Amino acid sequence: MRYLHTMVRVTDLNASLRFYCDLLGLEEMRRMDNETGRYTLVFLAAPADRARSERERSPEVELTFNWDPETYDGGRNFGHLAYRVDDIYAACRRLMEGGVVINRPPRDGNMAFVRSPDGISIELLQEGAPLPPAEPWASMPNTGSW
Repeated sequence: MRYLHTMVRVTDLNASLRFYCDLLGLEEMRRMDNETGRYTLVFLAAPADRARSERERSPEVELTFNWDPETYDGGRNFGHLAYRVDDIYAACRRLMEGGVVINRPPRDGNMAFVRSPDGISIELLQEGAPLPPAEPWASMPNTGSW
C-alpha cells in the first residue's frame, strides 16, 4: 500500500493557489479540468517531494474546486485520504471481513471508498490497470456516503 494524497475542497481556486503555492511554497504538479463533472483538480507537492515518475511520486495535496458554488459545512471541505493498493479486491475483502462497510465497492476493479471509525473517507485505488470485474463487487450497491 502507498499513501497518495489528501483532498481538500476549496471555494476560491486562485486564493487557494496563492496560499498553498505563493505563500506556503508548494508547487503545482498537475491539473485536471473535468467538464462533465464541473470541477478542477490541482495536485500540489512540497519542492523536496517532487518526483521523477508516477511510481516515485510523494504524497500530495489535492485541491478540488467545484465550479458550481457550494457551501462546505460540517467538515465537508475535507474530502478523503487516498491509498494505492496491490489488489483492491483483497483489500476490500480484508476490510469487509473486519466489519468495515464498503461504501463504494470496487465495481470497476479500480476504486473503492470506506470510512474510518471516526467517519473519515478513505479512497482505495488499484495499482496499475483496473482488475477485471468480479463478484461480489460488480453487483454490490453503494452504501451510505463517502
